[in-house]
Amino acid sequence: NILLTGESGVGKDVMANYIHKRSNRAENNFVVINCGAIPDNLIESELFGHEKGSYTGADRMSKGKFELADKGTIFLDEIGELPLHAQVKFLRVLQEKQIYRIGSEKSISVDVRIIAATNKNLSEEVEKGNFREDLYYRLNVVNLEIPPLRDRRDDILVLAEYFLIEFSKEYNKKIKYFEVEALNYLMDYEWRGNVRELKNVIERSVLVANDEDELLYKKYLPKEITGSDLNDNTKDNREKTLADYEKMIIENTLKRYEGNKTKAAEVLGIKRQTLYNKLKDYSLDS
Repeated sequence: NILLTGESGVGKDVMANYIHKRSNRAENNFVVINCGAIPDNLIESELFGHEKGSYTGADRMSKGKFELADKGTIFLDEIGELPLHAQVKFLRVLQEKQIYRIGSEKSISVDVRIIAATNKNLSEEVEKGNFREDLYYRLNVVNLEIPPLRDRRDDILVLAEYFLIEFSKEYNKKIKYFEVEALNYLMDYEWRGNVRELKNVIERSVLVANDEDELLYKKYLPKEITGSDLNDNTKDNREKTLADYEKMIIENTLKRYEGNKTKAAEVLGIKRQTLYNKLKDYSLDS
């Protein structure tokens, strides 16, 4: 079992999906359930399923998320919102690896990997009596804390480029790159909404850009990104050059492809010898 923790919007869902795809369960289902978005009286039905006629409105048998995730992975987002009565039954599933549909006395064996995520401090929730201690220890076998985007600024450029390509295709735009000044603003912003906020900003900016533009200009960024109430240090930071960004792009591409220079050159659209020359120019060839 894996517990992913971190602020809202840091990408816990992306990390969970990545873990699933790199596991030996990748060929089976990755089932997502948002514990904070399901009405209290439907939690058990969503998790464990129900038999036809088991309650008013149950006009047919329905499999629950655990059954659907058999041999695969179930991702329980916002696990801290799970009501105490559902926590008891959830704990039983972890211990016995069996579920009971509502309205049935027949057990169903399930083999699932649990990945849970929360932006709450579950140890504090345990102390407050809002979360079961035994369930917390069952979930917290491996704890991965995902830092906020402002603490991993090297990721801003990589993610921004990824979202730029994604939304440029989605909205049939020709945008391929960022204007250097626009990148400076993106790099300097605090991103309190983390990856989710960055994604929304890029989507909004691409949407309002002219159809024929190949660069995403600063003027397309929302006002909260380019506002004038930035401190002097931030203004100094914006004096990065095109060469600074070229170096960052090359570094990040090499990281993405684990140092494979042939693949990096292909992705960057340059000859391998050109890449070697740039690595030497930027002292990245060590």
